[in-house]
Amino acid sequence: MLDQSLSRRGWFGDLRLASRFGLRELRGGLAGFRIFLACIALGTAAIGSVNTIADGIEGSIARQGQSILAGDLGFELVQREATPEEFNRIEALGTVSKSVGLRSMALKIDGSDQSLVELKSIDDVYPLYGMVVTSGQVSLAELLAPKNGVQGAIAPQILYDRLGLKVGDRLKIGDIAVELRDVLVSEPDALSEGFGFAPRLMISDAALVQTGLIREGSLAEFGYKVRLANPPSTDGLKALQDDLKADLGDKGFRIRTSANAAPALSDSIERFSQFLALVGLCALLVGGVGVANAVQAHLDTKRPVIATFKSLGAGHGFVAMVYLVQIMVAAALGVAIGLVASAILPQLAGSALERFLPLQISNGIEPRALLLAGAFGLLTTLAFSLVPLGKTQSVTPQLLFRDATLEGGGTAGWPWKIAAGLVMALVAALAIFTSQQPKIAMYLLGGAVLSFLVLGVVAMLIVRLASRMPRARSTVLRLAVGNMYRPGAITRPVVISLGLGLTLLTAISLIDTNLRSQISGSIAGKAPDFFFVDIQGSEIDGFKTLLGHASPNGKIDTVPMLRGRITALKGIKIADYNVPPEAAWVTRGDRGITYSPVMPGNSTLAQGTWWAADYAGEPLVSFAAEEAGELGLGLGDTVTVNVLGRDITAKIANLRQVEWRSMSINFVMVFSPSMFKGAPHAWLATLADPSASAEQEAKILNTVTRAYPAITSVRVKDALTIASNFVEQFSMAVRVAASVALITSVLVLAGALAAGNRTRLHDAVILKMLGATRRTLVSAFALEYLLIGLATAVFAVLAGTVASWYVIDRIMSLTFSPEPWIAFTTIALSLAVTIGFGLAGTWRLLGQKSAPVLRTL
Repeated sequence: MLDQSLSRRGWFGDLRLASRFGLRELRGGLAGFRIFLACIALGTAAIGSVNTIADGIEGSIARQGQSILAGDLGFELVQREATPEEFNRIEALGTVSKSVGLRSMALKIDGSDQSLVELKSIDDVYPLYGMVVTSGQVSLAELLAPKNGVQGAIAPQILYDRLGLKVGDRLKIGDIAVELRDVLVSEPDALSEGFGFAPRLMISDAALVQTGLIREGSLAEFGYKVRLANPPSTDGLKALQDDLKADLGDKGFRIRTSANAAPALSDSIERFSQFLALVGLCALLVGGVGVANAVQAHLDTKRPVIATFKSLGAGHGFVAMVYLVQIMVAAALGVAIGLVASAILPQLAGSALERFLPLQISNGIEPRALLLAGAFGLLTTLAFSLVPLGKTQSVTPQLLFRDATLEGGGTAGWPWKIAAGLVMALVAALAIFTSQQPKIAMYLLGGAVLSFLVLGVVAMLIVRLASRMPRARSTVLRLAVGNMYRPGAITRPVVISLGLGLTLLTAISLIDTNLRSQISGSIAGKAPDFFFVDIQGSEIDGFKTLLGHASPNGKIDTVPMLRGRITALKGIKIADYNVPPEAAWVTRGDRGITYSPVMPGNSTLAQGTWWAADYAGEPLVSFAAEEAGELGLGLGDTVTVNVLGRDITAKIANLRQVEWRSMSINFVMVFSPSMFKGAPHAWLATLADPSASAEQEAKILNTVTRAYPAITSVRVKDALTIASNFVEQFSMAVRVAASVALITSVLVLAGALAAGNRTRLHDAVILKMLGATRRTLVSAFALEYLLIGLATAVFAVLAGTVASWYVIDRIMSLTFSPEPWIAFTTIALSLAVTIGFGLAGTWRLLGQKSAPVLRTL
């Protein structure tokens, strides 16, 4: 007897015996686990692929750090060059390459057109690592050297196309003309310098001096790259960086090493990949519903076997162990399929990404990413399998003598539910502690759990509402409503699975649509038409007069502009200050700052009082209220800013509510005028002329560029186009991730329908015996699917709209606009999926013979 055999074995022996029974049963195949495998494989592949790509990019950045930085060390200053003493300190480290970067206007020689460019001057030793790639075979030094008194330049193809130029043509930059000698394909340190808003134009350092663009207060960035004679290890570089920060950090230098060559890109990739991986985890959790359905359906078909085990003396624990072995073997297969996809998909995506990132992305397998994805797949399977396994305790040997289903009849004990909860907590902990943004991970997982709970409540309300509806006269309606609340009804799994996927898709579609609408509509309508940068104090009056003549109906605003970097808050160095992620942009790098005797427009006073127009006391600063709250700053706190190599500390006198979305001139920090009295600086101006046509705007831009070639003009519409393209690329990636969740939802729906087919077959046979026609049954089932799909779609539209409103209105501080067509699309998609899948399975059932089914009843 089995009970005697079990009594002679310990726990390990029970596991071995259970494994033998479980694997022996699997010899018949995995026919009942198709949906199960698809859900696990899809979720695992989503998580593994995203993490593999992210790890590959980050690993490539780390391995190619010297080329990406074009040095072992990088020093950057804004608005000023290094003093002789500072340069000597840098030069003592090794070979130094100096470069200067700034935005400028490039004007065609005939003055017919112009373009904003990212100007970069280099010296003879650039680059220290890597190489500049051009379309020809001529050396960089020869391309940029003067010929016949004309300096050389290289630019990417986009600038040639934009201005209708060819190699050999000339452009005017500042006070001189340069000759375009070749097409720039790539530069090694492009990633470390960030993404520009305009095409690159590379010239020599001698040419830059001749342009006359470097003037007092110019918004130029001076870079010094160092190649060490004997580069130390990563730890050694970090120690050297810390020493240099102690010597030069308080003088405005930003110091980087090749170990962290592109921190902005790394941070962006990290955040984006974390978000997509968490969306993939949500898809896996949705698939968990399919796992639970598949496990329940599988156990339902094994009732006679389970009853036989128990009649031979097997305990509930042993029976559960047998089927847990089967489930985990199937899960391991699903995870393996997902991991294979995780290893293959990044190879396909790598070549595509290299078109956007000037980086040789690693195509190797990332063990950490695959192990993490595999752990999520197996743990999710275990969590969603425990409750169905717990229901097998209700199977007794008496069930060998009658046919009944587990659905609706069995319940899992509290130990099984607690165990499932503990495993789910382990999944959440793994997601949070492996995330670089634990707070975001907590929010997203909390939202997923809340969605499951809410959808469970919605499903329960639908069932109760259906059960309490008055008896309908129509047979079709009566059958449809009855099917929604009968034991084993598909209402709950359909609402939970499809509802979550549709909610996510609705929210993402609304966010995407609103962002595009804001960029092309309200933001574009409120924003000025032009920004003008690097206006010298001696030019500001003449510039305003010229602009007034060029645009008589335009509104001109001007403010002084400096660049500064926050070095301390409340007397605490920024490196030691606890800066929350949402406010990191304020303290990262240099920021534009200004001074003013009066409060700027597009802002209102939130706390404190504004200083008098003739105020000349201690340094004061007005801080943006929202950002101050995120940084934990209040009235009376101090802010230390490094400007032109000097640390200046000011006390917060007031807080302002800033209207950032107007895209007008706004600053996080506005200082009292006496603070920067006499400091060299440039001016910033905007022009808003709603009546100007595209031709008039081009004429205004041309007029300013001709008269003031050193002033940088930025057409806001061009910047909005770049922003719109970024939103499009971001939305595409997010939609792909959301589509994974939706596909998983459809798979779960198919599994739920398949799991209910056995009971539905019995119902159909009995109803046909009582005189129901196939048309009546098809109509009843179609109406049932229609009602469930409609209820699910309505919830998805409401929940998705609320979620997108919160993101747009509360987080992004933009105006939310509901889009009815998205609601209609969601409803149509829900009805098409539920009715289509439902009838596809039901039609096959209705064609089966009645006699074989009746014999089993």
